[in-house]
Amino acid sequence: MKKFTYEAKDSQSKNTIKSTVQAESEQKAAKLLIAQGLTPITIEEVTKEDNLWVRISERITTKDKVVFTRQLSTLIAAGLPLSQSLHTLVDQTQNKRLRSIIQELIASVEGGHTLHESFAKHPEVFDKLFLALVAAGEASGTLDEALQRVAAQQEKDAAITSKIRGAMTYPIIVLVVIFGVLIFMLLTVVPQVEKLYQDLHQTLPFITVIIVSTSRFVINFWWLMLIASALGIYLLVQYLRTESGMRTLDVLKLSMPIFKGLFRRLYMARFCRTGETLLNSGVSMLDMMAIASEAVNNKIIAEEIDRASDKVKGGKDLSASLSVE
Repeated sequence: MKKFTYEAKDSQSKNTIKSTVQAESEQKAAKLLIAQGLTPITIEEVTKEDNLWVRISERITTKDKVVFTRQLSTLIAAGLPLSQSLHTLVDQTQNKRLRSIIQELIASVEGGHTLHESFAKHPEVFDKLFLALVAAGEASGTLDEALQRVAAQQEKDAAITSKIRGAMTYPIIVLVVIFGVLIFMLLTVVPQVEKLYQDLHQTLPFITVIIVSTSRFVINFWWLMLIASALGIYLLVQYLRTESGMRTLDVLKLSMPIFKGLFRRLYMARFCRTGETLLNSGVSMLDMMAIASEAVNNKIIAEEIDRASDKVKGGKDLSASLSVE
C-alpha cells in the first residue's frame, strides 16, 4: 500500500480538505476519495523520506488523542452541536496531522455521516475499541460520556505501557553495559595479556587463544562487524513486520523468563479493562470479545480469546469459556 497526500473538496459542505490516504495507486486513491463524497483536487504520492519525516514530526501521540477526546466530550456536554465542537477544536489543536484529520471529520459529519463513521475513515489513528465506544455512545445518546470512557481507557493503557517500559529499562541498561565492557576488554585488555605471555615466552592456554583470536578479529575487521550488525538489524526489523515475525515476537513476550510475567499482566489488564468499558457502554458480549481480542495486541492471546468466544457462542458462560483457556 502506498501513501498519498491529497487536497479535496467535500461535495456537500464545500469545505476543502487536506489529508492523507492509503491506496495501491493514485487512481485507486481517487476512487476511494470519491466514494467518501470528496472531489479530488490534487493527489501526490508520499516518498519514503517524506513519510519518515511525517511519522517523526507529526506523529499523533496518546496524549494528543486524550486531550482531543476530553475536549470534544466537554464541548458536547456543554450543549454545543457536534459540528461546532469540532470547528472549535481545529483552532486549539497544535498537531498538524490531527488538525487535518479534524477538518476531515468536520466535512464528513456535515456531509451526513455519524461521528463513529467519520472516525472509521482513519483506522491508523482510531482503533476498533475507540469506534465501538463512540458508536455505543451515539446509539444511547450519551456521546459525551462515551468519549470520557475512551479517554480514560487510553490513559490507563498508556500508564501500564509506561510501567512495562520502565521495568524493562534496567535490564536493557545492564546488557548494554556488559556489552560495552566486553568490547573494551577485547580491544584493550586482551592485547596486553597476549603481549605479556609473549614477553614471558609462555604458551597461551586454549581458552585464552580463542579470546585472543576473537580480539584480533574485532580489531582488524570492526568495519565488517558494523556492516553485519546493521544488516542483521535491518533484516530483523523487516522480519518482525511480517505476519510470521509478529507472531514469533508475541510468543517470545509470553515465554521470556524475565518479562513474561509483566506482559501477561499487561494483556490481562487490557482485556479486563476493555471488556468492562465495552459492556458498560452497551456493547454485546460477543462484540466485546471480538474487539478485546484485537485490543490486547498479541496474536497468541487473541487466538485464545477467539476460541473462548466460540465457546460463548456455543452456550457456555464467559467464566467457563475463559477458565479452560
